Amino acid sequence: MEEWLNLFIGFFVANVLGYGGGPSSIPLVYQEVVTHYHWADDRQFSNILALGNTLPGPIATKIAAYVGYDTAGWFGLAVAIAATVVPSAVALIVLLKLLQKHRQSSVVKGMTLLVQPVIAVMMVVLTWQMAEGSVQSIGIWQSLGIAAVAYWAMQRRKIHPAFVIIAAFVYGGVVIGHFGI
Repeated sequence: MEEWLNLFIGFFVANVLGYGGGPSSIPLVYQEVVTHYHWADDRQFSNILALGNTLPGPIATKIAAYVGYDTAGWFGLAVAIAATVVPSAVALIVLLKLLQKHRQSSVVKGMTLLVQPVIAVMMVVLTWQMAEGSVQSIGIWQSLGIAAVAYWAMQRRKIHPAFVIIAAFVYGGVVIGHFGI
């Protein structure tokens, strides 16, 4: 099968099932990109995710653009972005019409409330997988130190996450690049 068709199917499935937007679709995109199609490994996906978080705009389209281009060039980029954006745009229009019509329904309210724990579990699983890769690469103490500094910077000092990610890139380039750790 042509690689561009796999790109379309992979990103279409991940984004159609990714209820709640970018953050909830990331574990599904990970499943397609890393586990199913092997377009990237854990470390590459972590880098794509980190880089995507430093740039403005929706994370799902940035991941799709990178993976699409890396896999099948400019046409792959266009296909992956279309598979990511078009289903969401169509579903948004249709669902907004339906929700407006049934907004007082207890079924609609219950559906939106009960899917939240599922999204939370998916994010915890993805975080665990990323943490395992980090510990294997740089060790537990350095991973915990970086996590603690990132938490302190974002939660206590209110530094924007993009600046924290950029600082981690610089730190990684200096420490790993210079000292070969």
